[in-house]
Amino acid sequence: MRWTFRGGRSGRRSGWRAGAVTLAATALLAAGCGGLSGSGQPQAQGGSLAASGINLAGQTYTVGGKEFDEQLVLCKMTIQALQSVGATVNDRCNITGTASTRAALVGGQIDMYWEYTGTGWITHLKNTTPIPDSQQQYIAVRDQDLQQNRIVWLPPSPFNNTYGIAVTRPFAEQNNLRTLTDWANFINSGNPAATTCVEAEFAGRDDGLAGLFRTYGVTNPPSGPPKLNTLDTGAIYQATANGNPCNFGEVFTTDGRIPGLNLVTLQDDKNYFPKYNASPTIRQEVFDRNPSIQRVFDAITPRLTDPVMLDLNGQVSSQGQDPAQVAQRWLQQQGFIGGGG
Repeated sequence: MRWTFRGGRSGRRSGWRAGAVTLAATALLAAGCGGLSGSGQPQAQGGSLAASGINLAGQTYTVGGKEFDEQLVLCKMTIQALQSVGATVNDRCNITGTASTRAALVGGQIDMYWEYTGTGWITHLKNTTPIPDSQQQYIAVRDQDLQQNRIVWLPPSPFNNTYGIAVTRPFAEQNNLRTLTDWANFINSGNPAATTCVEAEFAGRDDGLAGLFRTYGVTNPPSGPPKLNTLDTGAIYQATANGNPCNFGEVFTTDGRIPGLNLVTLQDDKNYFPKYNASPTIRQEVFDRNPSIQRVFDAITPRLTDPVMLDLNGQVSSQGQDPAQVAQRWLQQQGFIGGGG
């Protein structure tokens, strides 16, 4: 399979020319992408990270991130965690697109950001076949990116923001749907309610919907309305929640709209979709200045599970809360930073 269309919230696409991307990233960063002080959030203080003896006083980091909700939360979380152990942090969250964000990292405009192992392996390192085991994929992307680009990948999160097929919880319960095998059988049954919404690119790629149908043995795949409908990414969630025009929808599995709209993601029981666990990625020269920065992430990253990210993302996307405040509250609840301010 050849997965290359994950890049950001809207379809996760990539493929811009590197030179143009680097110029765009540089211009974007020069113009400014927001800052913690500008958002009204105080500098994070104290907490268990500082109490554990991590001390990054005298270090200055520029932290970047992509523009969608999950990335904004992770970026703001990183800023506040680093501040709590004495670092000075420049906020460069909210960079538009995967290609621009990666170019900013490689080009030195930012020092670190959270990237997904599947994106690193397939989009950045140009490997055509995903590795089914999440830990093996992490090791492969970690070693190759360090060797080729001097980018350090720290251990990944438990959460996996990959592709999925979602359905409303009541519909799933009424029809005994738990897995994508169940979904395929439901389509093969000829049930008129077997309607699916996907992005246009996912529908048209052999390694997208066509490969999904093959893997799960869909014998009479729908080719157009009313059984198969192509919508923009953002519209799929509400359309699936409404059951109009579809009862099944292609989603990203940690999107906060899933719990917000009472959707459930069907289990990928044949492991068709690549793994997209999130890892902090740091330029090697920055990491080598003070490797104890890893201790900050070693504390935080293991707690970022699928349910945690669904909840944090939902606070932003479904409840309209500020990503910096969502990040700060979670870090305080976990005891990582102080509760004052």
